[in-house]
Amino acid sequence: MEQDFEDRHEDVLHSVKRFESMLKRSESSFFDLDTYEQIVEHYMDEGKIEEAAQACDIALEQYPYSVELMLCKAELYSNLSQYDEALEVLARAELFNPSDNDIIYLRSTIYNLKGDYQAAIELLTEILEMVEEKDEVYYHIGLAYQSWSKHHNAVAAFKQAIEENMNNENALYELANSLDEIGKLEESLPYYEKFIDNDPFSQNAWYNIGIAYSKLGRFDKAAEAYEFAVAIQDDFSSAYFNLGNAYMNLSNWAKAEECYRYCLEHEDQSPEVYCCLGASIERQERFDEAIHYYQDAIKLDQLWDDGYFGVGICLCEKKRWFEAIHFLNKAITLNKHNTYYWLALADAEANLGNLVTALEAYQKAAELDPQNTEAWVKWSVLSHEQGEFDTAAELMLSAIDQLPEESELYYRASIYLIKAGKYREAFNYLETGLILNFDGHEIMFEYFKNLETQKAIYRIIEQYKKK
Repeated sequence: MEQDFEDRHEDVLHSVKRFESMLKRSESSFFDLDTYEQIVEHYMDEGKIEEAAQACDIALEQYPYSVELMLCKAELYSNLSQYDEALEVLARAELFNPSDNDIIYLRSTIYNLKGDYQAAIELLTEILEMVEEKDEVYYHIGLAYQSWSKHHNAVAAFKQAIEENMNNENALYELANSLDEIGKLEESLPYYEKFIDNDPFSQNAWYNIGIAYSKLGRFDKAAEAYEFAVAIQDDFSSAYFNLGNAYMNLSNWAKAEECYRYCLEHEDQSPEVYCCLGASIERQERFDEAIHYYQDAIKLDQLWDDGYFGVGICLCEKKRWFEAIHFLNKAITLNKHNTYYWLALADAEANLGNLVTALEAYQKAAELDPQNTEAWVKWSVLSHEQGEFDTAAELMLSAIDQLPEESELYYRASIYLIKAGKYREAFNYLETGLILNFDGHEIMFEYFKNLETQKAIYRIIEQYKKK
């Protein structure tokens, strides 16, 4: 079967070369309808819209009544955002084949792209009673509601599609997406389970339920589902990739590595997979090997910021701070809005003694993501280490405004205020920390080695316990 596919692919490439040679020499050459359709499809797959449009126009001159070519032409117009022209072509196609559902579905898609969602839904509703495959109509109605951001309506339509045809995998997949949008993804699980009960050897059903479990954060169940998917179809690269991600979330770095290696061996190489493989190896503390794969990602795409970040992190782990800064700065140049890039840069600069630059980087991280506790804490710790206790305390108070439930911030505010000599204020924050998380008070004793100070803190903690 694989050989047949390769042979067909070679035939298409040969036809494309003949077609391009014909254009270059301004000659006329005969191609049958199927060949023209293959040439147009090839250009569309390659993203060569202008070439596809030219081939389609020439084909329509020879086969002016081909509905398939008209559909291609309409799709090309829609890709160019020329929606009215696309609808005109579809109107002409409908004259030749009024009962072609593909014309209706493409027209509804174009209405969606135009933002005329009501027109798309009305069009599809009109044909419900006239078609046998009602599940496809409900599915397209669901897509229209999705585009309209009416996800409750989309859920109802996708459910109707599944009731009509339990094997409509597209509807199953989109049902989960819409339920996820309204925070009810859990409701999709029974549909997948019913599908699997009906066909336990459907790799796509296992794959989709794996995606649902992943989105729900139930990575053990997700991994189990993906394992079934790849057991049924051993060349299911997408399932292997998601399985690797599930294992990463389960901290099973070795298993994740196996999955990512499989993806690289059995599908086109991509910077994303190289970075994921690098990350799985990095977690196993094989930093030199991880750097190798991150660099492979950069070779494939020099704008892939994750690759530079990965190299930078590994160099930090090897305490090669100066080299790390070069790669981290490159990652930030490509993506200035990633908090973790700034945090890593700040750590590296601090370890080199570049305190001003480090403080600026911590500040940038906190500004980008005020909900990131690590950014505030590290920023305050560096200020504390410089003896700037008031500044460190002020940072913690700003952090508390953003994260009022984070007990560590109150304890650190208390620590810095004590060191600044502001005892009454410090003990107020200490008490709040005790209320939020009593066990967190152990951090206080790490900062105060003086026995008298420890006793004073201990007395406050004991008074709180007696309340």
